Amino acid sequence: MTSDFLLIQKIKDGDDSAGGRFVEKYYASIYQYCFLHIHDRYCAEDLTQETLVRFFESVMGFRNTGKAKAYLYRIAGNIIKNYYRKKKEVQAEVEDLPEKAEDNTAGIALRLDIEKAVDGLPEELKEITILFFFQELKQKEIADLLGIKLSLVKYRVKKAKERLEVIYDETISEKNQGL
Repeated sequence: MTSDFLLIQKIKDGDDSAGGRFVEKYYASIYQYCFLHIHDRYCAEDLTQETLVRFFESVMGFRNTGKAKAYLYRIAGNIIKNYYRKKKEVQAEVEDLPEKAEDNTAGIALRLDIEKAVDGLPEELKEITILFFFQELKQKEIADLLGIKLSLVKYRVKKAKERLEVIYDETISEKNQGL
C-alpha cells in the first residue's frame, strides 16, 4: 500500500491531520505547475488552492489506484485551461489591461529567458516541458496523465529540447548584439 492510499483512507475517515499531510506533500509541486503556466505568484497560489479544494471535494468518490499525484495534475490542468478561457473572455471585453508587475527576485533575467522560451513552444510541447523538466515527472507518468502513448511523450521531449535550444541560442544572440 502506498502512503497516498493510507492518507486518502484517513482523509475519507475524517482525519484532518491526514488532509494536512497530503497538502504538505503536494502543495509545492502543484503550485510550481500552476506558476509555470500562469507566471503570477498570487494567481498560482489561488489555482493551487482551488486544485486542492476540488480534490478534497471529490475525495469520497476517488478510487485510489496510486495515482493521486496524476489526479491532482489533471485537476490543476483543467483549472488552468479554465483560467485561460476566462482570461480570453475578459481580454475581449477590456482593451487595456495593466502590465504584469515586475518581480525583483535574484536571477530575473534568466527566469524571464526561460519563461519566454517555454512560452514560445507550441502548447503540446509546453505541457510536456513543464511536466518533464520542471515537475520532474517520468515520461511514463506524463503519458498516463495526458492519455497519450509513451513514444509520443519521448518524441515531444526530444522536440522540446531541440526547440528550447534554438530559442535560447536566439535569445543569447539578441542580448549579445544589444551590448
